[in-house]
Amino acid sequence: MTSTPLPRLILGSSSPYRRELLERLRLPFEVAVPDIDETPLAGESPEATALRLSLNKAQAIAQRHPDALIIGSDQVLTLDGRQMGKPGSHDKALEQLRLMRGRTATFHSALCLLDGRTGQSQLADVQTRVTMRDLTDAEIDAYLHLEKPYDVAGSAKSEGLGIALLSRVESDDPTALVGLPLIALTSMLRQAGYPFFAA
Repeated sequence: MTSTPLPRLILGSSSPYRRELLERLRLPFEVAVPDIDETPLAGESPEATALRLSLNKAQAIAQRHPDALIIGSDQVLTLDGRQMGKPGSHDKALEQLRLMRGRTATFHSALCLLDGRTGQSQLADVQTRVTMRDLTDAEIDAYLHLEKPYDVAGSAKSEGLGIALLSRVESDDPTALVGLPLIALTSMLRQAGYPFFAA
């Protein structure tokens, strides 16, 4: 009796941080970049935005690779209910970190595992509460020049020097803050029949 071959696993993301996290699982995977509009919808909650975009990213890749399992992920940062995206520039990052200093923000790290063969998807929103230190303008500016975290929500890379900006992190999954919740993902992959440890 022969076992059914596992479908290809594709990470639908241009993020090098998500790719590095997925490599921890030691599973063969490919990377494909989704091309979707990531603008939040009017009146949409942060959780709904993150979940919708993670699903849309996976669906966009499934159109090109219908035989694969596709991982889609998206992260939305909120402070006092206001969504904050990737800064994209030094000045915008400086503004974000000034707003966040001494306060607690919530990261919604949404995850989708879509089976392109059946169209079935598994979805999860993993929330992380992050409290920032009350840093001076000079400290924030110096950090930004050192790490240049302009491509990440929240303007701080917790996997790098940005950890020094944080005073507290509360989450059920330590990898969620970086952008790919591996605890949730491994549960989804197990449900899809992916083995992690050979007998």
